[in-house]
Amino acid sequence: MTRTPRALVYGDVDLNLIDGSAVWAQSTVQALSRAGCRTRLVLKAPEATGRLTDPLAGLPGVTVVRPYEEHLVPGQGAHPLSPFQASQLLARLDTEEPCDLLVLRGRRLVRQVVADGAFEGRIWAYLTDIPQSPAEMTEQARTDLARIAAASRQLLCQTEELRCFLEAWVPEACGRSVLSPPAVPEPGFPVPGRNGRPHDPLRLVYTGKFAPRWNTLPMTRLPALLAERGVRTELHTVGDKIHKDAAHPGFETAMAEALRTTPEVVHHGGVPREEAMRIAAGCDLGLGWRDASLDASLELSTKVLEFGALGLPVVLNRTPAHEALLGGDYPLFVPGGAALFDAADAVALAVHDPGARQLAADRCAAAARQYTMEAAATRWRAHLDRAFPSAPAAVTTRARPLRVGVAGHDLKFLTRLLDHFRALPGLEVRVDEWPALARHDPAASRELAGWADVVVVEWCGPAAVWYSRHKRRGSRLIVRLHRFELDAGYPRQVDIDAVDRVVCVSPYYARSTHERTGWPAAKITTIGNWVDVDQFDRPKAPGARHRLGMIGIAPSRKRLDLGLDVLEALRAHDRRWHLSVKSKPPWEYWWIWNKPEERAHYEEVLRRMQTSPLLEGAVVFDRFGPDVPGWLRRVGHVLSTSDDESFHLAPAEGMASGAVPALLPWPGADEIYDRRWIHGTPEAMAEAIAGLAEQEDWQAAGETARGQVREGFSLDRVAKDWTELLVSG
Repeated sequence: MTRTPRALVYGDVDLNLIDGSAVWAQSTVQALSRAGCRTRLVLKAPEATGRLTDPLAGLPGVTVVRPYEEHLVPGQGAHPLSPFQASQLLARLDTEEPCDLLVLRGRRLVRQVVADGAFEGRIWAYLTDIPQSPAEMTEQARTDLARIAAASRQLLCQTEELRCFLEAWVPEACGRSVLSPPAVPEPGFPVPGRNGRPHDPLRLVYTGKFAPRWNTLPMTRLPALLAERGVRTELHTVGDKIHKDAAHPGFETAMAEALRTTPEVVHHGGVPREEAMRIAAGCDLGLGWRDASLDASLELSTKVLEFGALGLPVVLNRTPAHEALLGGDYPLFVPGGAALFDAADAVALAVHDPGARQLAADRCAAAARQYTMEAAATRWRAHLDRAFPSAPAAVTTRARPLRVGVAGHDLKFLTRLLDHFRALPGLEVRVDEWPALARHDPAASRELAGWADVVVVEWCGPAAVWYSRHKRRGSRLIVRLHRFELDAGYPRQVDIDAVDRVVCVSPYYARSTHERTGWPAAKITTIGNWVDVDQFDRPKAPGARHRLGMIGIAPSRKRLDLGLDVLEALRAHDRRWHLSVKSKPPWEYWWIWNKPEERAHYEEVLRRMQTSPLLEGAVVFDRFGPDVPGWLRRVGHVLSTSDDESFHLAPAEGMASGAVPALLPWPGADEIYDRRWIHGTPEAMAEAIAGLAEQEDWQAAGETARGQVREGFSLDRVAKDWTELLVSG
């Protein structure tokens, strides 16, 4: 990233009221500024207080746009912008000063911006107000989210759990979803130590919005309830946003009354974020206790992180997300059903057990260190570097952009490379996508051939034949050959004199191509397949170590039967082993299922799974789809048992996820993958897998594998090799 990206930021949130969504807007602008972005924050509502915007005034490259004060929206009045008004204003601001990325928060808002169509491909959408359980994911919600994903450059997900859920239900989100967790600012003041005795009375603290499911009303009863147990406490509250909730019509009045009149409740109101941190730092115990109905939320409690940065222990609900963050043995989880009396029990434990209080404080502090503002800026830099790469040196002196045409019937192995080519300054990219292997629009293909300086044809099939016979003088033609083409006869029809480079995905197939076609060796080069290692780098789920995985089991040469051999050998000694298969069933491929020998193979495999005592209940077939990174979180070992492959992406993707690869020695495997992962027989494969019985050994092997694939086949590395080929020949 050599130029300065220009960002517009707008959240469907009122920055006059301090809550998590408003703080998100401030934190996002701060992180973008640190990451080197020129950023305009557009406010939704007339500015009644500068508590959140004043700290942005002196940041490099940051401008705050105030639509009401600057009279930018006719007829707005003293009201917040509607999604329609906001979308229209953002489009006008973009016309006056174009932006490279539009960072948005709020599903209704993003839906409106997508519908208006002015920012196609430039939207970076942060969505939390979306369905977070299968029961909530209606068809309409899926349709909305699919449209949003298709129009977005990136979907910003607060947690890994939310990202995986979104990818599982919305295929269009796969490959576009990146983590964007909360950012906690470093305190601008010395944080008091927690080694001494707490205050007497013990100071509890809550910051943020006041809402029914956030338990803020029953929270005000804690001091009185604890006093009955002989525990002296006072509750400090910070914030000024009291929710109006139709399901709880009396809540707003009752909440305001409780904050104003309840003994031992000290309400500080709305204050700047730095002041809120000072107030919290002067307390002893943070409260993140919520209604149990929120325990299934896929979001992270930012209160844990904010309090943790101040050295405060926190009382909060036991949820999978909180256990992953703080450990299952965290001492201050609210016990039982997380009712008021349960919360009081947790507070009492913190008072009576200094060791538990200190352990909780240490855990919260360690968690917060992962979510600093600098960590957020580092994440943004990585996202921006990928989205806005530097121009290749070879094109910077050209009078016009290098014209790159891409053609073929199946471009799935080129998708992210295409994204990279389109993002490169100095390149102009057009695509001629054939609807079938041998069917296309000749006029469109002729137009591309006449326009392009370089044409890349994916698969050495009919498209390669056509372009080799219609090459424009002075242009270059690059053809990528995989495996099946060598047996299909198409290479013999290609005019090799018109082809400048043939790209193979492995050294073995580069040699085979030369031997079987007689094409000049100087024209044949090897560039491996790519793996988006950052997308696959996700924490493993519990139990992953004892789960094998296979991706794609059709046709029969993929040898699911040998995978079952491995599973049986392992389960003969340990019934914890299971196999997950992510694949279309073979009968969904008509050209496979119509062959009697193929059908017989799968019928035998299915019969074996039903009758073998060792396989009973041990094989799971998962839906085919692009959500492979999320699926691989549950897999500890990825198998490649094929008779032959040109590259086999599955073990490489598994390696990127931290799974240990296990391959049989198909031809050329040892020129792609480290020999330590290749085994002579299914029995030897099972023995090697069983040899990683200890958690530490398995994790170490997975990290070694991850490092190898990052070094050899990362998207960045492969994109660099392809870019060099395009611009330099």
